[in-house]
Amino acid sequence: MDFNGFKNEDFDVFQIEGLEARMEALIEKIRPKLEVLGHHFAPTLTTVTGDEMFAHVAKHARRTINPPKDTWVAFANNPRGYKMLPHFQIGLWNTHLFIWFAVIYEAPQKQEIAARLIKKLNKIYKEIPKDFVWSLDHMKSESVQHETLSKEDLRSMLERLKDVKKAELLCGYEISREQAIQMEADELLQIVDHVFDKVAPLYKIAQNIK
Repeated sequence: MDFNGFKNEDFDVFQIEGLEARMEALIEKIRPKLEVLGHHFAPTLTTVTGDEMFAHVAKHARRTINPPKDTWVAFANNPRGYKMLPHFQIGLWNTHLFIWFAVIYEAPQKQEIAARLIKKLNKIYKEIPKDFVWSLDHMKSESVQHETLSKEDLRSMLERLKDVKKAELLCGYEISREQAIQMEADELLQIVDHVFDKVAPLYKIAQNIK
């Protein structure tokens, strides 16, 4: 199957009432596209990071009542899972697409990762593109644009990642639903490539890859 971009109906999945009905639509409409993106970008990320990367499409298996508000494919250097590791994601809420580098609360090495990122604060602050965004919680759709942050703002986000048990940090790029549905598949793939290229240095710092 070729990737043919995202359509309005993909984003509409998140407005379907009820866990069972929403999951059925998600599995039918969105999951095949995420599988294709997984196959496409795992080799790319292997090349840019130097670590062998494996794609993991979100299954939402633990849900028993609340339907998922977003879904994604994640990439990590472990074939069994990704939540415990620094990883990458491509996914969507009903309002936008996201492309992330992520360190979430399940990562046992979170303190060490944060300490490495803090050491490289100046480099990170300078090299992350202005129109990229940061998030402190992968469960929420809100984010903050890099160009609105001072260096001290970024430092406090990294310190929080180090000191607060449930803290998370994600960095990447968002594409509004309106833009995403207008884009040709190739254009979207190029943007994802660009974003992964720009956030790969964060992964290398997190993993202590020279």
